[in-house]
Amino acid sequence: MEFYSCFDKKGKVIARCQTSQEIEVLRSMGRPIAQVRAMKQEEAVVCSLTSSPCDFKEDI
Repeated sequence: MEFYSCFDKKGKVIARCQTSQEIEVLRSMGRPIAQVRAMKQEEAVVCSLTSSPCDFKEDI
């Protein structure tokens, strides 16, 4: 399972997504996504164990 962190222009995490489709939805909603990086395997495991990826989209 792969997760992605989405960053704004200042380098702040604005979302964590599991699919590129989720990232595109955020972009279409006007979220200022400047960079997308795949999470490291150990980060993704924590993300998948703690909750669903949508719980980490704090600004929606």
